[in-house]
Amino acid sequence: MIEYIKGDLAEITPALAVIETAGVGYALNISLTTYSAIQGKEEVKLYVHEALVTGGRDDSYTLYGFATKQERELYRLLITVSGVGANTARMILSSISPAELCNVIASGDERMLKSVKGIGLKTAQRIIVDLKDKILSSGIATEFKVGNDSNTTIDSAVKDEAVGALTMLGFSPAPSAKVVSEILKNEPTLPVEQVVKLALKQIK
Repeated sequence: MIEYIKGDLAEITPALAVIETAGVGYALNISLTTYSAIQGKEEVKLYVHEALVTGGRDDSYTLYGFATKQERELYRLLITVSGVGANTARMILSSISPAELCNVIASGDERMLKSVKGIGLKTAQRIIVDLKDKILSSGIATEFKVGNDSNTTIDSAVKDEAVGALTMLGFSPAPSAKVVSEILKNEPTLPVEQVVKLALKQIK
């Protein structure tokens, strides 16, 4: 299983990025959100979702690339909804930023989801019903809310490492992510070990 691909950005269009690493060029389907994040860069790192389709006349193996783990997690949540396929999920993430999508689902904004090409009322309602609790419990919504409410940018690498450490210590990922996000919002330059120490005092 491929977690991420890091290498030289050989080619890029609004829908596809080719990353060359170790002499191999990997073609990854991307959203406009990821396109905006990596456009103009020479070296990039994309988190990967692998899609293997079997049973038809031709089996297919497709890679999807995302600039952040959060966008990939949203994509994976979207494709669990009945009626939302791989391309529809990518269309949603191209039309609505990950932060906006979290707010749209959390607030039950059917109208905004319906504005996405290919999304009807029933599909919009199903996305909201199926994902609202998952979005809120996953910690993604909290992280994006932090980003929206202040000019502070959370270091996702530090956050991920801190949450991983807390999870290994036996704490649930969702409350850990919430506490870590709050700590990094207030003190964005803290090293991982200090974040974990503070979190241990705050997690209930």
